[in-house]
Amino acid sequence: MPRFIHAIAATLMVLTGTAGLASDMPDGARPPADPVSQNYTLGIDDKLALTVYGEDGLTGEQQVGPDGSIAVPLIGKVRAEGRTVDAVSAEIRDRLAAGYLRNPSVSIAILTFRPFYILGEVNKPGEYAYRKGLSVAEAVATAQGFSYRARKKYVFVKRAGASEEQKLELRPDLLVMPGDTLRIGERYF
Repeated sequence: MPRFIHAIAATLMVLTGTAGLASDMPDGARPPADPVSQNYTLGIDDKLALTVYGEDGLTGEQQVGPDGSIAVPLIGKVRAEGRTVDAVSAEIRDRLAAGYLRNPSVSIAILTFRPFYILGEVNKPGEYAYRKGLSVAEAVATAQGFSYRARKKYVFVKRAGASEEQKLELRPDLLVMPGDTLRIGERYF
């Protein structure tokens, strides 16, 4: 009977995706965090879900506009570009508390991230939707693969907000971040 219970528990762990997370990690260690979630700063075209608890008229979807702000009912524009979700929600809470609501509770979640761009020696360069955990290899596949002239050892990456691109070795664990511009260079022979 105990074997049967262990088999059911193992099956549930596999189905829920928790198999091996705790047992493979050293004591006190956590799985690696998503680099996008840690200290992510908002940018133009990020789509947000703003929730002001108990206030349906203030709750809704927002998109960071070309001016870098979102428009919140009652308080107007709130600068979002270059700030974290926590900083933006704290400002909204403080501004609502300063004359509109008593002890407001504000939450912001990112619905969709700003797009990334891929240029150069790919079959379909352009703008593509970002998703968490996207690797450069997957981004190239999204752009229908390398062209026949592509240099496949390096990629040039310009991070959002950076002034210059970096030449990086093309590795399987190299991740794309929202707003990145990837450029695949041309080989000469």
